[in-house]
Amino acid sequence: MNYLITPPADPKIRVSLLLPASKSISNRILILNALSAAPHQTIHNLSDSDDTQRLYQALTEAPPDSPDRHIHIGAAGTAMRFLTAYFAQTPGDWTLTGTERMKNRPIRHLVDALNALGARIEYLEKEGYPPLHISGNKLQGGEVQLSGEVSSQYISALLMIAPLMKNGLSLHLQGNLISAPYIRLTIQLMRQFGAAVGWARQTLRIRPGKYKSIPFTVEADWSAASYWYAIAALSGQADIHLDGLFENSLQGDAAVAGLFARLGVETTFTGDGVRLRTTAERCKQLTYDFINEPDLAQTFVAVCLGLEIPFHFSGLQSLRIKETDRIEALKAESLKLGYPLSCTQDNTLEWNGERCDPEPHPVIRTYDDHRMAMAFAPLSLIREQGLAIAHPEVVSKSYPAFWDDLQRAGFKRTVTPVSI
Repeated sequence: MNYLITPPADPKIRVSLLLPASKSISNRILILNALSAAPHQTIHNLSDSDDTQRLYQALTEAPPDSPDRHIHIGAAGTAMRFLTAYFAQTPGDWTLTGTERMKNRPIRHLVDALNALGARIEYLEKEGYPPLHISGNKLQGGEVQLSGEVSSQYISALLMIAPLMKNGLSLHLQGNLISAPYIRLTIQLMRQFGAAVGWARQTLRIRPGKYKSIPFTVEADWSAASYWYAIAALSGQADIHLDGLFENSLQGDAAVAGLFARLGVETTFTGDGVRLRTTAERCKQLTYDFINEPDLAQTFVAVCLGLEIPFHFSGLQSLRIKETDRIEALKAESLKLGYPLSCTQDNTLEWNGERCDPEPHPVIRTYDDHRMAMAFAPLSLIREQGLAIAHPEVVSKSYPAFWDDLQRAGFKRTVTPVSI
């Protein structure tokens, strides 16, 4: 199935929306709540994304005394990383698996670190990749090294279970650190749940102790907001209100507000959210290092192409191990629209303004990646005939109501049977 997305009849987009809850915060809160001494407090506004629901089911439907300890987390990468650590310190034997793509997403760095701390984790198929057999037990903890240049989720997974280790944890990060805001998010949430966490230079130290259980309300998702910033920028005239976003957010992707100011979108914080309005101020070229906000990269690639703003984007190395190889996916789908991208060996993506002949009726392939669908959908605004998106259901991974919200803003979606 494809969706053909066509732009609103009214060129000025006016809409007020309640964005989905933050997936990043929801997933961390679920783990911290499960690790707490009395995990009975209510979590308000939990994300309804596939990733969060998979994690929630694993924690609630397969407790330690469950006879069924075979956990299938689908395509939920965060759940795979967080649950590998969680089950490593939970007594019992566990099997953790996922989709075929998940079986090709590396996890060796995390497994090696956990095993060095006393865990017993084995690979059931390909070395270094899920599925995993985990013999859970209370970990000794101590000191361990981990590369800071791989997924920050490995680091967060280790940090969250660290207070339950007998000797706590001293985690020494090697090399350049990517996605640092996600690590800071984890630490801030751990502290709210009562953990003692110190961070000096490249070393994180967590004392042994217990988590307290607290009620928690999850804020809206700044990553989801990025697609509405894109719509505002590409429409050229918009007045969009997004509820549930906070100026002093814990989320690293809140950087989207400052970045889009360079692309002609003004952000006003209203107390209950943000108001987006377009301006005439746009940069002529955009250079940015996405090392701290890799999930925003696809949005900015698509927007800059649509606005015909040449760009030079670095810090994209983690995009190679996401739901798909996002760098190769961006190159392939942009080319369909007539924009040839170049990529250097250090995973820097560039577009110099060059054009080529687009496909007459392009269909954007989504590669089982929610962000490919949502990043490219706003480009329907610059195409009179709209833009076709293949397998649009992938948005359920983080923003299940995305297509419904587009309709509220005046976009039209037409189901077509042809798929790729």
